[in-house]
Amino acid sequence: MKKGLLFILALLFTANSALVLAQAKSPHVKAESPGKSIKVVYGQPSKRGRVIFGPNGLEKYGKVWRTGADAATEITFAKDVMFGDKMVKAGTYTLFTIPDEKEWTVILNSKLGQWGAYDYIDPVKGAELKKKDVAQIKVPAKTTTTPVEKLTITPTESDVTIAWDQASISIPVKPTGGTH
Repeated sequence: MKKGLLFILALLFTANSALVLAQAKSPHVKAESPGKSIKVVYGQPSKRGRVIFGPNGLEKYGKVWRTGADAATEITFAKDVMFGDKMVKAGTYTLFTIPDEKEWTVILNSKLGQWGAYDYIDPVKGAELKKKDVAQIKVPAKTTTTPVEKLTITPTESDVTIAWDQASISIPVKPTGGTH
């Protein structure tokens, strides 16, 4: 009887834990540019009434953000590109940002399969990981008049736009013609 009760309790605990984890995950989105030269895969969190950016926001100004939810966002370039003013070889990279009120820093890192930005901001692991940065650029931040409920990353053939809550940035991306 005791073993049966323990088994049922363990089963309920496991089922409840799985349900909580399933509810915590954000939907994952794959966005491609019209010509399929840029692909972005990211977890798409929702605003749900929260303040997203700023000193009292979910994502603090001046802090590295995974630019999505769950696993770190990954961006793939089918051809070599100018990413802002930096030359980037064709391939797949992890995309991080550092939001700020007037300007965001956008980082491409060559280590794939990262969970969030935890290793990147870790004092020990981060030092090694930052050596794998392939580009770091700054882009102006814009304030939207209407809040964007779900994080949206939209690649085109000439830029990648990131919008959420009342913040929006546009990252210039220009193909250079080369392939990897």
